[in-house]
Amino acid sequence: MKEKIELGTVSARGQICIPNNIREEMGLKEGNKILFFLSGDSLIMKKVQMKTFEELTRPLKEAKKKIEEKDVTELIHKMRKNEGNN
Repeated sequence: MKEKIELGTVSARGQICIPNNIREEMGLKEGNKILFFLSGDSLIMKKVQMKTFEELTRPLKEAKKKIEEKDVTELIHKMRKNEGNN
């Protein structure tokens, strides 16, 4: 995605119209969620893909099938060791 710079205007109700070419490039549609991140005098907006509970937990359920209870302690020690190296 190429960098684009556009100018918008804040309405009396605090609304901002995202320029059409940016909406199209990002595939933004009515009802999409946007994350706002404020740092100093900079505001970053990021499109958020909302996922269902099933989509979020599927990797955890799949991982559970691959790990046996007897391996949990060893995995915890391994993860803690890796955290200490970062």
